[in-house]
Amino acid sequence: MGLEDAKNEVDHAFTREDMKGHSFENVFGGAPSFLRRKYTKDLTGVDIAVTGMPFDQAVTNRPGTRLGPRAIREASALQPCDPPYGWPFDVLSEFAIADYGDVAFDYGNTASFPEAARAHIGGILAAGVPTVVLGGDHYVTFPVLQAYAETHGPLSLLQFDAHSDSWPDDDFDRIDHGTFVYKAIKSGIVDAAHSVQVGIRTTNTDPMGVTTIDAREVHTKGPEAAVAKIKSVLGDRPVYLTFDIDALDPAYAPGTGTPVWGGLTSAQVAIMLRDLAGINIVGGDIVEVSPPFDTTGATAIAGAHVATELLSLIGWRLRGGSA
Repeated sequence: MGLEDAKNEVDHAFTREDMKGHSFENVFGGAPSFLRRKYTKDLTGVDIAVTGMPFDQAVTNRPGTRLGPRAIREASALQPCDPPYGWPFDVLSEFAIADYGDVAFDYGNTASFPEAARAHIGGILAAGVPTVVLGGDHYVTFPVLQAYAETHGPLSLLQFDAHSDSWPDDDFDRIDHGTFVYKAIKSGIVDAAHSVQVGIRTTNTDPMGVTTIDAREVHTKGPEAAVAKIKSVLGDRPVYLTFDIDALDPAYAPGTGTPVWGGLTSAQVAIMLRDLAGINIVGGDIVEVSPPFDTTGATAIAGAHVATELLSLIGWRLRGGSA
């Protein structure tokens, strides 16, 4: 099998029979699903589900992340003909990965979204399938965490971000992408003492007990040192990994709502995500990709790579691998 098989492969999102293996469908054609995985609502035999949350009604600046899941799926068409680089196994060949489509919600009833998102993820987890979520703004992580905590109990949060998203907000009915960490800690679904935020470069005087590895520390001490510190804090606890694309410097990811200079490089992130193999990751997401501000497509490409690394991290855990 190889690239010459593109002449026989088309619309793998619907036509492929096996949820394992590579896809050699023409990058520039066909129906986009994440990594050309099969679209299905049948979770029988599925090991990992990818699902979208096209919601951006919680943003504080530029909108557009509702278009993120579609853009990430389209960008991922560059990747499914090869094993993810740098891993000692091929998650695409070893594990049945499905694209579960997007959460359904009423765009005109914003207040109904949190429960729709929580129930959507809860249904997937009830089938014993971990998820990789494509956002959407960063608020979507809060109802996802609620669903995960119902299954796994309090979680360690590993957050890559320019912002802590832990500004005080005791009105739990408010839907705000900048306060989801505060609410998650206050509601007991995130264990702050065993959580880490990486890439931070905005001021919040109260870290709420979360370990912070700011962008400067990654730049000066290196990504390998950051990974060692992360693992020492997380231990073997269940971890949910959330990746805000603005953790990357705007030079690498301009298409986002609240860009901040001095951020992580794509090379640093690639090293860290690969070297995190062995953490007890139970699920993850990539959020805040905003295609209207992504004129070159670089941000969506970065988002697709992050999501693929999340699949590999989960696959490594499922196969019993250790760092």
